[in-house]
Amino acid sequence: MKKTIIYIIILFAFISSYGQDQQLKIGLLKYKGGGDWYADPTALPNLVRFCNNELNTNLNPDPAIVEPGSIELFNYPLVHITGHGNVIFSEEEANNIRTYLEAGGFLYIDDNYGLDEFIRREMKKVFPEQDFTELPSTHEIYRQKFHFENGLPKIHEHDNKRPQGFGLFVEERLVCFYTYESDISDGWEDPSVHNNPPEARKKALEMGANIISYVFGN
Repeated sequence: MKKTIIYIIILFAFISSYGQDQQLKIGLLKYKGGGDWYADPTALPNLVRFCNNELNTNLNPDPAIVEPGSIELFNYPLVHITGHGNVIFSEEEANNIRTYLEAGGFLYIDDNYGLDEFIRREMKKVFPEQDFTELPSTHEIYRQKFHFENGLPKIHEHDNKRPQGFGLFVEERLVCFYTYESDISDGWEDPSVHNNPPEARKKALEMGANIISYVFGN
C-alpha cells in the first residue's frame, strides 16, 4: 500500500511537471557536510543538450537543485550527485533517498576526486544491507546507443587507477550508478574549463547519454 501511494505521488509530480513546461528536469542533489555539491556547473546543461540532440529527448537543460530529505526529490526520474569532499545524510534523508529509489527513481553519483570514502559511508545508511557492486563491462548501461566494450571510460587521471562503475540494486533493478576514477561529469563541462581533448569529452558525453538512455528506457 505504501509503495502504491508513492507511485501515485511520483506519477502526479511527473504529470504536473509536463503540464507546466512540457519538459522533465534532472535533479542535482544539494547535500550537507561541506562538500562542493555545486561542482561542475556547466556539466548537466551540456549533457542535456547533447542528449536532446543525440537521443531526441526533451529534457530541460537547467537542472533542479533538490535536497535529499525533500518530497521534491520525487519530481525527478534522475538525480545526480558530484563533488570532491564530505557528504552527510541524516537518517531522515537516507530514508527518503531509499524510498525514492525503491519507488522508481535513479541516482547517478560521480566521484569528482575525493568523494569516495564519504559517499560509500553515506550510501551505506541508505542501503545498510548492500555494498557497491562493480558492474561488468557487458552491463546494459554500457550498451545503449553508444557502446563501451571495455566498460567505463577514463576521462581524467588522478591516482593511476582504472575507472570503475558500481551499482546498488532494488529487486535486481539498478537504482544507483556510481562512477569512480573516471571524472565523467568533468568531461561534460564547457571545453575551456578542463581543456579536455575533444575525444575524451566526446566519450564523457556519450557515456552520460547512455546513463540517460538507460534510466528512461528501464
